[in-house]
Amino acid sequence: MNTQLTELLRRLRNLIRIGTITQVDTTRGVCRVETGALETDWLNWMTSRAGNARTWWAPSVGEQVLLLSIGGDLTTAFVLPAIFSDEFPAPSYSPTAAHLVFPDGAIIEYEPQTGALTVTGIKTATVNAQVSIHVTAPDITCTAGNQITLDTPTVICTHHLTTGSLEIRDGGTMRGNITHIGGQFSSNGTVVDSHRHRGVRSGDGTSGDPVS
Repeated sequence: MNTQLTELLRRLRNLIRIGTITQVDTTRGVCRVETGALETDWLNWMTSRAGNARTWWAPSVGEQVLLLSIGGDLTTAFVLPAIFSDEFPAPSYSPTAAHLVFPDGAIIEYEPQTGALTVTGIKTATVNAQVSIHVTAPDITCTAGNQITLDTPTVICTHHLTTGSLEIRDGGTMRGNITHIGGQFSSNGTVVDSHRHRGVRSGDGTSGDPVS
């Protein structure tokens, strides 16, 4: 009876245990956990989805987790991440934010109190859409330290366009009224609004070439 009771108590204690990840095998999707004086065999960690929709976020060495053991047998346990610890404390104190911190220092946060979605610390970002991408806002600011490349057959600006300078390399067509104010408007070295012509005569004659 005492042996059976001892075994029952052992299994009850093992149903739920706290441990720390010691090894991770991302190829097989398994890890080992140290709990008390024991280190488990390779165990599967739990994820939010594992069907036709799947998620992947491997735990890391030193991460504090729960062990959920079927029947109190640690060989059947599943690893449930995660619990904050002294080594890995909470990265935010906001009561409402969703806040992700990555090992390289990148941070993704949405803060409902301000309505702000913030992404910082990343090196590159890629979005590939098969049909279309729509971005709508009252004001949109795009800042690039070097250049912005629009690699497309056609760029359409439906309303007013303001630019500090303009260079057209391969020709084009302008339709409608064009107003030029200030500075000089030159065509092939000739100032259009102030140039002179040679051989000017009254009547129906034709003037000579312009003098730049």
